[in-house]
Amino acid sequence: MSARARVLVTGAGGQVGCEVVRELAEHGYDVVAADRAALDVADRAAALAAITTLVPAAIVHCAAWTAVDACQGDPDRAYQVNALGTRHVVEGARRVGAHLVALSTDYVFDGEKSAPYVEWDAPNPQSSYGRSKLGGELEIGHGAAIVRTSWVCGAHGSNMLKTILGLAAEHETLTFVDDQRGHPTFADDLATMLRVIVAHRMTGVYHATNQGAVSWFEFAQEVLRATGADPSRVRPIATSDLRPPRPAPRPRNSVLDNAALRLQGVTLLPDFREPLTRLVRTLTA
Repeated sequence: MSARARVLVTGAGGQVGCEVVRELAEHGYDVVAADRAALDVADRAAALAAITTLVPAAIVHCAAWTAVDACQGDPDRAYQVNALGTRHVVEGARRVGAHLVALSTDYVFDGEKSAPYVEWDAPNPQSSYGRSKLGGELEIGHGAAIVRTSWVCGAHGSNMLKTILGLAAEHETLTFVDDQRGHPTFADDLATMLRVIVAHRMTGVYHATNQGAVSWFEFAQEVLRATGADPSRVRPIATSDLRPPRPAPRPRNSVLDNAALRLQGVTLLPDFREPLTRLVRTLTA
């Protein structure tokens, strides 16, 4: 795809969308950044009007309702945004012949597999959020790309890294679960991979994460280590011992093998500790 091609980014106000807009603009694309105020994907008429007016060559669909516990309490809204909203974007993309790259999640899996999940494993979501995101995946047919990621952190928006930094500033001891494992993924690195997928008009399902599998307990230790604090301040706890318990179930195993990218010879994103150090320096400067 030409580096000057027009690319529409939905959910451009989110932590991934912001980085995708920056990454594409830096590489010469004609980027149209649409946050929720500019484009509510749950509104079919608005979505179709925007896409058919702009006539983008590609759409990077980052818009989603990602509040996992809130989705559990309002599954209709979750489906309206994450599933039906994706249907509207897909319809618009087909009308103008745009290449679609849609962001999805590790929550489409139940977390019971003992090994990392590959792209061809059968989804079995256990939460309303996961089910609604799988609903969005099912709206996407051939000729488009689905990119699943996990444990996203970035400079924009709220995320676990920022939560850990805030807690560490207020408390001597921190407690995080040690029985949920995944690949932390940093929004700016993910944006780079999404640009590669756009540029080469790649299709099919891909897992795109930073490398390095850890528990949330281990991740919190790494965050403290990056700030120069003592990682032993973090204590492990079982998910079942959380009080109050989380409304939505979390996959115990969220580790995504980036198999499709790896087997195609695409250079994978680096170990998460590299962007972690970079982001901590930015946030604590």
